[in-house]
Amino acid sequence: MQGKIIKGIAGFYYIYAQDGNVYECKAKGIFRKDNFKPLVGDNAEISVLDQEAKEGSVTAILPRRNSLIRPAVANVDQAFVIFAMEDPKPNFLLLDRFLIMMEQQGIPAVICFNKKDLGEKEELERLYLTYTGCGYQVVLSSTLEGEGIDEIRQILRGKTTVVAGPSGVGKSSITNCMQGEIQMETGEISRKLKRGKHTTRHSQVIPVEKDTFLVDTPGFSSLYLTDMEEDELRNYFPEFLKYEPQCRFQGCRHIHEPDCGVKEALAEGKISQLRYDDYLALYEELKEKRRY
Repeated sequence: MQGKIIKGIAGFYYIYAQDGNVYECKAKGIFRKDNFKPLVGDNAEISVLDQEAKEGSVTAILPRRNSLIRPAVANVDQAFVIFAMEDPKPNFLLLDRFLIMMEQQGIPAVICFNKKDLGEKEELERLYLTYTGCGYQVVLSSTLEGEGIDEIRQILRGKTTVVAGPSGVGKSSITNCMQGEIQMETGEISRKLKRGKHTTRHSQVIPVEKDTFLVDTPGFSSLYLTDMEEDELRNYFPEFLKYEPQCRFQGCRHIHEPDCGVKEALAEGKISQLRYDDYLALYEELKEKRRY
């Protein structure tokens, strides 16, 4: 029987199977021998050992479309990153770090600014224009007032989506709104996932409706770019791309070089100063990291 790993903890994998049940499974020793670790989001073959107790064994992991390191998850269609307009205020450098990580992995990202009821209209418009101008889809939502929920549901439908963002931005509220449309019995899943003395929060997959899964991840307050040289950074700012042919020098870093198409676009207001400032900060961070 096949299923999807919806949670993995302390050597146990919880599989949401084709029959609608959740099975608590151990992975076969061959995975450990091959130094292969199943991930949340993996599609797996399982053999049922005890139908009544819903226990089984993972016998094979099906080929992955992709995988992320942080959060550790496989077979993702898109990322849905949530920041709040207030309580806490958005950390744009943190947001841009996350977007760069998704650009590195080739995973489309959707940005949600939640708690729009606490934001100023001018600031909401500025952020909407800033990030849609970079090519990202942006949703302005308020779970308190029910705004943006239908739009979010449409974005998530039929996909496996990583839901990410700092603590306190309303991730749980939005996830709970999505589960209001759930088409399956959640009681057994809840019981299975709460078994044992597991207090550490881990990533888990939440089945929402047919072919629609949310990957709920622990809130993050910091992210660090890895496996990247500072000269590569410009490749992950998609709004730079159309202005780079106007740069005098090939491989222009868009910082100190003369006749730079990106800096000219910045001066003309075609590129966001907010994003460019984050680019400079991250460039210096990567440069400093290489020095040490």
